[in-house]
Amino acid sequence: MPKRIERTEVLKLLAEGVQLVEVLPHEEYELEHIDGAISIPLRKLEQRAPAELDSSTPVITYCSGSL
Repeated sequence: MPKRIERTEVLKLLAEGVQLVEVLPHEEYELEHIDGAISIPLRKLEQRAPAELDSSTPVITYCSGSL
């Protein structure tokens, strides 16, 4: 179930190995993104996630303005 989390919690979860996905268009990802983030635009998330993400590991999705 999606929920909003604060930056400190994101950093803690990253240290624990969560998958971080930026959902903005790839062009915006190329301009700036959090190190280690995967670029999967929101429009393609449902299609690409099964092949590109590990379903046994939690996922954090974000757009650049949300962190």
